Amino acid sequence: MEKPIYAGVVDCAKKTVQWEGLPGLYKGVMSPLAGQMFFRASLFGAFGESKRWLATNADGTTRVLRTADYYKAGAITGFIAAFTEGPIDFYKSQIQVQIIRSKADPGYRPPYTTVSACVQATIRENGFKGPFQGLGATILRNTPANAVYLGTFEVLKGAAAKQLGCKSNADLPAWAVLSSAALGAFGYWFAIFPVDVIKSSMQTDNIIKGQRRFPDMVTAAKLLWAEGGIKRFYKGFSPCLIRAAPANGAMLYTVDKVTHMLNKE
Repeated sequence: MEKPIYAGVVDCAKKTVQWEGLPGLYKGVMSPLAGQMFFRASLFGAFGESKRWLATNADGTTRVLRTADYYKAGAITGFIAAFTEGPIDFYKSQIQVQIIRSKADPGYRPPYTTVSACVQATIRENGFKGPFQGLGATILRNTPANAVYLGTFEVLKGAAAKQLGCKSNADLPAWAVLSSAALGAFGYWFAIFPVDVIKSSMQTDNIIKGQRRFPDMVTAAKLLWAEGGIKRFYKGFSPCLIRAAPANGAMLYTVDKVTHMLNKE
């Protein structure tokens, strides 16, 4: 087992700024930025369509969604979104891991340092399957995670609306929507973090199939377990929880308000 280059969240931040300056905190950010509009459109578009589909009866009439329906819609959404989020996460991870390997091994020469070079290398090596490295683990993560995440968000909003006497969810105060989003985000990570660790290990692995350490989920799980047991599957858990509330709170609050505004028109 290789000695970790970072001792924790604070140590990671300090070393990143020391080695790369403040821009280092955004290393690999171009891939997610370039794909966020497409990914978020697929995520929330799929969620909206899934809810409409579940609310439509066989005869074309509609019904009120039940609690379970929101979780079903979230699961459907997670499965669909995996096909857009997977490549984005893959390229982001491949770029970000270069700095870690370079610092751990001064003799290491990154095979690519830009997203475009990474795209060319993966497609040249594995064809159009290249960007979907670790897709199985992404689907396994996204399906239950988004069921918990989006389902909990919608259910908590409905409960808050009843408790506060709001006519509809659109009348909820900001704190209620933000709280529902934060709790949904916590649920996301608590539900699937070990699977996320497996996914990340596969996506940061070598793009050359014959040189991969984690060729499949089962092998990845066994090797990660050998590195540190159950604790290994929660490495990096704290940073995810720290960012979960503000990041998802702001995003879901914005999406919620924009959706209500568009529905009024």
